[in-house]
Amino acid sequence: MPRLPSLAALHAKAAGRISLALLKSTALELAIFAGHLVLYPSGIAQERRTAPVQPPPDAPRLPADDRPPVLLLHGFIDNRSVFVLLRRALAQDGGRRVESLNYSPLTCDIPAAAELLGRHVEELCERTGHRRVDVVGHSLGGLIARYYAQRLGGDIRVRTLVTLGTPHAGTRVAPLADAHPIVRQMRPGSAVIEELKEPAPDCRTQFVSFWSDLDQIMDPLETACVDHPDLLAQNIQVTGIGHLALPVHPAVANGVREALDLANPGADARQEPGGLTVA
Repeated sequence: MPRLPSLAALHAKAAGRISLALLKSTALELAIFAGHLVLYPSGIAQERRTAPVQPPPDAPRLPADDRPPVLLLHGFIDNRSVFVLLRRALAQDGGRRVESLNYSPLTCDIPAAAELLGRHVEELCERTGHRRVDVVGHSLGGLIARYYAQRLGGDIRVRTLVTLGTPHAGTRVAPLADAHPIVRQMRPGSAVIEELKEPAPDCRTQFVSFWSDLDQIMDPLETACVDHPDLLAQNIQVTGIGHLALPVHPAVANGVREALDLANPGADARQEPGGLTVA
């Protein structure tokens, strides 16, 4: 009869796999951070807005693309340059309008940033002729967008909100950063986090949250999941990458594109919960 491995040996083997994955993830995070430092100056200025070019009245008409425009919202002390690769992936389909919004790194209040987002969404709808938009938010950007959709009536405009490494229930990481007011609002038990726990029975926005098992910014890791009885939400676990890689990795970009292509991503996902292994 073959000898079964001991429990200690199994634990050691699992720990070895976790350590190797963490090492690879950390190396990738450092590489992405270095690349992002190079790109960061290119994203400081607000994106230029242009109205769609209207064809002549007698021009041949192509089938209309009914997909809502996509608005990208960056994380804490970041800017739109973080979405260079994701934006390219989302635009590959053709016909999908993708824009990004910078909010000031001096922003100190999530509700105030959500009001700014709301004004921009209204302007985007008016400019494009769409009634609703999709939003993709990385980290703090996802929390701002959720506050807008859930607490400020933004669900009438936001069809689908995709969040990437967003602390929906608050994160305890880096306690020394509490000197910044917006960091304090991202803590478990803050007024903002508690407000997002309140009933939202009529919220029409559908949520898709990508969370990583190696996200160094989420403490605990499950805080990046949307857990609310009134919200239609799908939580997708990503295995093998860290916080900075979420808006960059091709597998995540493909998952975001698929989520935005679904008519009812939250409803479809409740039947088939999914996950991504990228390393």
